[in-house]
Amino acid sequence: MSIEIRPATAPEMGQLGLMGAYSYGGAFGDGPDNVVATGTRPEWTLCAFDTAVRQADGQPTMATSFSAFPFTTRVNGNAVPLAGISTVGTRPEYRRQGLVRKIMTQAFADQYQRGQCLAGLWASQAAIYQRYGFAASGGLREYRIDTTDIHLHQDVAAMPVLRFEGTDALDAVREVYKQFIVARTGYLHRGKSLWLDNVLAPPPEDGPAYVAVVGSLEAPTGYLVYTLRAGRVAHRARAQEICIRDFAWLDQPSYGALWHYLARHDLVGRVIWGRAPVDDPALDLFIEPRLLHTQDLEGTWWRVVDAQSALALRGYDVAGSLVLAIADDELAPWNNGRWYLDAGPQGAEVRATTAAADIELSVRALSSLYSGNRSAQQLANAGLLAGDPDTVAKLDQIMRTRFAPHCPDHY
Repeated sequence: MSIEIRPATAPEMGQLGLMGAYSYGGAFGDGPDNVVATGTRPEWTLCAFDTAVRQADGQPTMATSFSAFPFTTRVNGNAVPLAGISTVGTRPEYRRQGLVRKIMTQAFADQYQRGQCLAGLWASQAAIYQRYGFAASGGLREYRIDTTDIHLHQDVAAMPVLRFEGTDALDAVREVYKQFIVARTGYLHRGKSLWLDNVLAPPPEDGPAYVAVVGSLEAPTGYLVYTLRAGRVAHRARAQEICIRDFAWLDQPSYGALWHYLARHDLVGRVIWGRAPVDDPALDLFIEPRLLHTQDLEGTWWRVVDAQSALALRGYDVAGSLVLAIADDELAPWNNGRWYLDAGPQGAEVRATTAAADIELSVRALSSLYSGNRSAQQLANAGLLAGDPDTVAKLDQIMRTRFAPHCPDHY
């Protein structure tokens, strides 16, 4: 078997589409021209090809697919480059041969050279990606509530909320989103394609996207994007269902006003918000929060590709300095060693050092700590981080994020 690892060419992108269709069971469309193929550029791919086995058109067979979108994410208020990994799949006849590991190793080296200090993905199986240094780095909270049960302590129903079709309010919601994510962690800088092909492009069976805006198009203070469909709920009088696709607010009155807007849908027997942040305030603001039927789920997984750059670019609210020791990172060996971190609200300096380590941890533990998904104390309690109690507490303060990490965009 002769395996070649390289980016796919334009004519080979149809194979990428077919790989995505098979690997994800048609979740993103079937056929060579599905969204996997049309939404990815050849230069974002890194695939394994069997040059000894040819397709009908003479192309070498794509054995393993891989792509990485060039994203920018927020980390406690700062912008950080992120490679958004997607379309990882291997034809069954080529599995258990280490092809994904070879691709990951090369991909991390390429990302390191490009200055993409983080890699992120939605893990199909945790066991697959933990071996490559990925760690859960965000969560999702799901709500399912009847509109008759939406009652908040705040009385903000008088705030104006206007409904628009699809892209009619795009400029307004983009401005709210930009302000909403400034201090947060995990949210992507959305380009036009993420808005048009993701947020505002629900599955056909869910119907069109509607947008509710608090305030006005000229001065918006919150919005939600949602779909509305009949026949989804087993209720004689309220058989409709609303699915929230995106929700952002600049103040608590606007947040409450959007919930009151949803409550005015008298024929809706169920509102589902499947991608709320885990620190969403609904549980504290609803009069009867149990009726939200809350369920917490995992979200995105991150991997620190370049520890020095990632730590330097991240935002910090508390000043402090210490030495971190990383070992056994076989896929990104440039991370191994001791790193002096001097961080604070004005920025961070990170440099290699021979000083004694204050904290010892793996790159997987660092990835979880970096996002704020796990505290240093939690990692220490699990045996994934070593340091004396005072230093662990100090690291906790330095790495704390203002908001829980969260990414509502699937990629």
